Amino acid sequence: MYPTLIERPVHIPWNKGKLSGQKRPLKLQEIWAIRIRLQLQERNRELALFNLAIDSKLRACDLMALTVTDIAQGGRVQSRAQIVQQKTGRPVQFEITEQTRLSLERWITEAHLLPPDYLFPSRVNNSPHLSRRQYARIVDRWVTEIGLDPSLYGTHSLRRTKVSLIYRRTKNLRAIQLLLGHTKLESTVRYLGVEVDDALVLSEQTEV
Repeated sequence: MYPTLIERPVHIPWNKGKLSGQKRPLKLQEIWAIRIRLQLQERNRELALFNLAIDSKLRACDLMALTVTDIAQGGRVQSRAQIVQQKTGRPVQFEITEQTRLSLERWITEAHLLPPDYLFPSRVNNSPHLSRRQYARIVDRWVTEIGLDPSLYGTHSLRRTKVSLIYRRTKNLRAIQLLLGHTKLESTVRYLGVEVDDALVLSEQTEV
């Protein structure tokens, strides 16, 4: 007698069927279209999430894992914060602009969050904070609501948005590298989609 083979269920990735590849950053007018919509509809959790995602430039895993203590002291959201990245184990700092601080403080008060609490707790019982899948669905909703194709955008769009704007204004790759927490400048070049020749010229002009 041969042992009976047990068929295991096939795991289907949650993003099966979605277009892969680099996601587009949001343009300035698109940022404000989403922000104003969230403000007018008083979607305070989503407004705080959107603003912090833009400012922090964090990967989804790091953004979802933020606690109140990571960004606030004594009940006040700080203008700067620092966390250790899960992917690289390296620290990265980010700024928190005034409008982001105000939206975060409003959300923390509304949700009655305490210092050790996750900033964006999940509404699903078996998850302590928003999952990357839940975050991706929220981003899909944001871009769809302002008439964009959700297949062209994703959570990395929020990570890329501010650095793309900074790069267009300054051409400073070293600054972008530091903001993203990249260990190699080549990673920053690929992430921004900068042409290689242009990147080399800029890199030569940047003292480190």
